Amino acid sequence: MAGNSDPLTPRAKLAVTAGKAVAAASRAAGRGSGSVIGGRVALKLDPDLLARLAQNLDVTLVSATNGKTTTTRLIAEALKAAGPVVSNALGANMPAGITSALAGGSDSKFGVIEVDEKYLAGVARDTDPKCIALLNLSRDQLDRAAETRMLAENWREGLAGSKAVIVANCDDPLVVWAASSSPNVIWVAAGQMWKDDAWSCPSCGGVMQRPGDDWFCGECGFRRPTPSWVLSGDHVLDPHGSAWPIHLQLPGRANKANAASSAAVAAVFGVPPQVALERMYQVQAVAGRYDVVQFQGRDLRLLLAKNPAGWLETFSLIDPPPAPVILSVNARGADGTDTSWLWDVDYTRLTGHPIFVLGDRKLDLAVRLEVANQHFQVCDTLDQAVQMCPPGRIEVIANYTAFQDLRRRVGN
Repeated sequence: MAGNSDPLTPRAKLAVTAGKAVAAASRAAGRGSGSVIGGRVALKLDPDLLARLAQNLDVTLVSATNGKTTTTRLIAEALKAAGPVVSNALGANMPAGITSALAGGSDSKFGVIEVDEKYLAGVARDTDPKCIALLNLSRDQLDRAAETRMLAENWREGLAGSKAVIVANCDDPLVVWAASSSPNVIWVAAGQMWKDDAWSCPSCGGVMQRPGDDWFCGECGFRRPTPSWVLSGDHVLDPHGSAWPIHLQLPGRANKANAASSAAVAAVFGVPPQVALERMYQVQAVAGRYDVVQFQGRDLRLLLAKNPAGWLETFSLIDPPPAPVILSVNARGADGTDTSWLWDVDYTRLTGHPIFVLGDRKLDLAVRLEVANQHFQVCDTLDQAVQMCPPGRIEVIANYTAFQDLRRRVGN
């Protein structure tokens, strides 16, 4: 794996230089980080560039529909205990963005890479990962992502016989089905709050039985594997039965689950749980998520929720009523243009909160809240919503592009 010989051909070096130049020009023009356009240009000049950049790194890939950006960040922090790390920390998780990130890490020992679910098999082929973390699979971007069962099948076929150590969540039947084709799997009991995408058996289509925290198919015998790492309250239990405390600045049960999976990944690279978990405490916010910002004299906490599973986890960590809540939903390309997922979210959990609604699809959201018997007001701008909010810290929950819009407005 990792060595010191220069893997880059003259053509590859030219591709990296050109990609960085284009990225810099894009940033200068105010069009974002430039990582995606830079990566695209670099890959056009050298289609094998991603494989070349990865060949001197011990690579970990992280994929899921929820939590992959945060988990990537936690793993990267943990692995810094063992050497320099390069990572696509800003979440540009398709081949162009990944190539751009790796091009910036020539002296690194480890590559920790978040990968879009649809690209996992291809990126795994190119980067020859030592470890792959699979967290969950749930409905996301309904108009353009294949349904979850097909995604699990793609993972299963793409990872069959992989030399990588797969660190997988044994509480998600779809993840278990996807990982089971691999010879070397470490199972983590990370929990699964959202279960509506896994009622039928991914192996035979039979009805899944779910007694307590267990699950199995009554028809074909496909069942939850025995975990070697377990999230238990505020601790993670390692394979030897030792309990390690999880202290995070990031809120909520979902982030403890992300930390448990990250500790299991770090152990693959020889970083002990205590060291890994202590380092994870450094992470305060991830690409603006969970940040508390001042805006118009008020405290706003920015929370990202992109799909029903994410909204469910987010509702569990907001301040209790009557904390005001601003919800913003868009349906642009990066969000998926189909908003029918709003009907899968249990908005009755917001009862007692004053709710203010924003975004391109604020009327879709308003209809959904009306049916859920919630009290809300539709606003045109964030400024207007904040002015109307009663006292208290304001919880702001938004989906992907709506979240980026909000960050720009508050200067975050």
